[in-house]
Amino acid sequence: MSTAALPALHSWQPSAPSPRRTQRLVDILDLLTTRGAMSVGALCGELQVSPATLRRDMTHLQDQGLVSRTRGGARANTGPELPVRLRDTKSPLAKHAIAVTAAALLPTDRPLAVAIGGGSTTAEVARELGHRQRLTIVTNALTTAAAVAARPNLQVIMTGGVIRASSFELVGSLAENAFNGINVNLAILGADGVSAAHGVTTHDHTEARTNHAMVTHAHRLMVVADGSKVGQTTVAKVADASEIDVLVTDPSADPDELARLTGLGVTVHLARISADVSLPLS
Repeated sequence: MSTAALPALHSWQPSAPSPRRTQRLVDILDLLTTRGAMSVGALCGELQVSPATLRRDMTHLQDQGLVSRTRGGARANTGPELPVRLRDTKSPLAKHAIAVTAAALLPTDRPLAVAIGGGSTTAEVARELGHRQRLTIVTNALTTAAAVAARPNLQVIMTGGVIRASSFELVGSLAENAFNGINVNLAILGADGVSAAHGVTTHDHTEARTNHAMVTHAHRLMVVADGSKVGQTTVAKVADASEIDVLVTDPSADPDELARLTGLGVTVHLARISADVSLPLS
């Protein structure tokens, strides 16, 4: 078959924003999420960018369905949950350090079955576990599976389910039934909030039910979350704080909240963040 009539891939594939622009897009969404609708002038002042630059960024976010333009400004369409394609750019050094610390806590002297949930930090943990032997990873997250799918030394099992576009997680009855049919040594979860009073929480009730099924069929629970999530509470509960065996976070976490969690029996590990560490490319 001749390939002459096939369109060139570069003629339709979108180019990824630069790291600097991606961070700016995240900052715009954060501002709009926390403050509601904002004017172009106010956003330019907060971000220290020109109106022309901001309008290009707003057009990009609008094309992705993340914001709606208003008269002289914009508002977020995403709710409080940052889309996963932008979430990776937040606190990359902290997330990498947390992943390294979390992976090092898993024993290497025996076979292990680990369930790993969705999120940028949990996907980073999966990457750190990629070299392990005699490890089975069960996941409902496309990002987590993609991080380890090419590793022949691992057994990777994916649940079924309905894909959540904002997180690339498989949720719903198919995913819950998959977790209900297994038993694992450890569940590793990210969180939108973790607190002594309200436990592990997330933004979506369906995701929370799926993650709860994962936790119910795990002997132990490890939560990995950067310091900004510690002490926070969101709408949907996954597990009580007393169900958490290990919390891996970074030194920016509220020490008083960490003390309250420790008082409930949670073992807390603080990851050391170093600016000299090279982040993995994939």
